[in-house]
Amino acid sequence: MSSLHLFRKVALAEGISYIVLLFIAMPLKYWANMPLAVKYVGWAHGLLFVAYIACLVMAWQEKKWSFGKVLLLFIASLLPFVPFWVEHKLKAEDTAA
Repeated sequence: MSSLHLFRKVALAEGISYIVLLFIAMPLKYWANMPLAVKYVGWAHGLLFVAYIACLVMAWQEKKWSFGKVLLLFIASLLPFVPFWVEHKLKAEDTAA
């Protein structure tokens, strides 16, 4: 499995965990008094974020991307729904290779 393929999968999982954290766990914490939802989903999202960064660095080294592209992909991980766009764009790059 190439580092790009792994990065795509991690980007997808990280994006899902971010959406679940923002739109399910946070409302449960504040509207249903269930703080454990944020604790566990936040912990999982944190691990996936670290994996996203690690896979980004691995793909950067393998694919010899520019620093600008890597910076854009890093910023994409901080915005909701954008990791899904990243996975879609990288899928095209992965199938072309």
